[in-house]
Formats: sequence, structure tokens, C-alpha cells
Amino acid sequence: MSATTDSNIVAGLTAFQRDILRVLAKADNPKGLAVMVDLADYYGEEITHSRLYQNLDELVDSGLVDKHPRDQRTNEYALTDKAHTALTNRDAWVAGDTE
Repeated sequence: MSATTDSNIVAGLTAFQRDILRVLAKADNPKGLAVMVDLADYYGEEITHSRLYQNLDELVDSGLVDKHPRDQRTNEYALTDKAHTALTNRDAWVAGDTE
């Protein structure tokens, strides 16, 4: 098995983590609560703080998400260039547009 590259790093994520990336891709630096509400609407169930923030932290640690303080209590999140590239490559793979 080959090492995960930036272009296929999304393949190693959970579906929930990929959904977080999709929420961040369509939003402009949302705070965590906005991400949670969007995911809860999509899943049709409550998303717990611990589930969301544990996964956000893993995405930050992996270099796919940037976290910046909005104020003393709130952070905002954004995709990194690495994440944008990885999502674009995954979309191409899903569409069958890769070699």
C-alpha cells in the first residue's frame, strides 16, 4: 500500500470528516456552531460538541483545516489549499475524470 499523498488524503477520512470539509467548502470561515447546525440539518439528528470538535481538531492536525480565533470564546474554520486540492481530486475521481 502506498503512502497517502495530498491528492488522495481525503480517502483516509471518515465520511463525517469529509462532510465537515464540504460544509467548510461552501461557507466563509464559519464558526464551529454554524458547522454543527449545517451538519445536524443534513444528518437529521443532533451533532454533539465532542463529536464535531474532536473531528475538527483532527482535520486541523492533518493540515486540511485552519482554525483562527474569532474572539476569546469562538474559533472560525477554513479549508487549507491542501484540502481544496484534495476535494477537487476526489470529485474528479468520483466523476471518473482521472486516469
